[in-house]
Amino acid sequence: MEFITGKHISRRSFVRGMGVTVALPFLDAMVPAGRPWRDLAADTGYTRLVCIEESMGSAGGSTWGDAQHLFAPAKTGRDFDFLPTSQLAPLEEFRDYLTIVSNTDCRMAEPYRAEEIGGDHDRSTAVFLTQAHPKQTQGSDLYLGTSLDQLHARRFGRDTALPSLELCTESIDRGGGCAYNYHCAYTTSLSWVSPNQPLPAIREPRVVFERLFGAGDTPEDRAARRRTDRSMIDWIATEIARLRRELGAADRLAMDEYLDHIREIERRI
Repeated sequence: MEFITGKHISRRSFVRGMGVTVALPFLDAMVPAGRPWRDLAADTGYTRLVCIEESMGSAGGSTWGDAQHLFAPAKTGRDFDFLPTSQLAPLEEFRDYLTIVSNTDCRMAEPYRAEEIGGDHDRSTAVFLTQAHPKQTQGSDLYLGTSLDQLHARRFGRDTALPSLELCTESIDRGGGCAYNYHCAYTTSLSWVSPNQPLPAIREPRVVFERLFGAGDTPEDRAARRRTDRSMIDWIATEIARLRRELGAADRLAMDEYLDHIREIERRI
């Protein structure tokens, strides 16, 4: 007879037993001889989606910017050209993988009623990925629509640890009502898992790191982790040195730059 005791190995115990693991960047030494790395990249099978909003202050979105073709080429079709003034010119070398959808607008962000006039900015963030007109309210009865990124997460996020991750670069610590009688969630949330459930964005690097890699099972564990100021790279210095001896000059440079980036992220966190 077997008894269910309820005992289990905690995640922290498992991670502690693993030691320190650092992912490596893609190196030439990882590719089998005679096989292009692009062939290997096609084997991953993962579909990625990144949505970025910059809602104000873009010259390319103005009438003048349209005339200068800052955001969209003058000629449509596969043989489009970037003018020297185009803000997309740095993407020229990726043109074979690039699709530009021009002449778009967020009409759902426009006012439908007289009392909505003036709230275009408050609606535009909410409309960007939902293309739904937000209900004008400052209460808990807010209503919009499911955003594109969350529809994508439902379909493709099942194979990843986190179906989606919402990030921001500016403070959005606002709650309740904002301007023009709109709930602040409309202004601060790009992602909506349902018409009445916005997903808050994360601004703090430490929170993002802990969301991705974990931070301990208890407050004590997390406090102890914050007190540890030794870089995780220092724990694997011997392994790094051994690997460097097996790499070519280009790979050694790539790995050194990669590890420097990790140290910088650790410093910020």
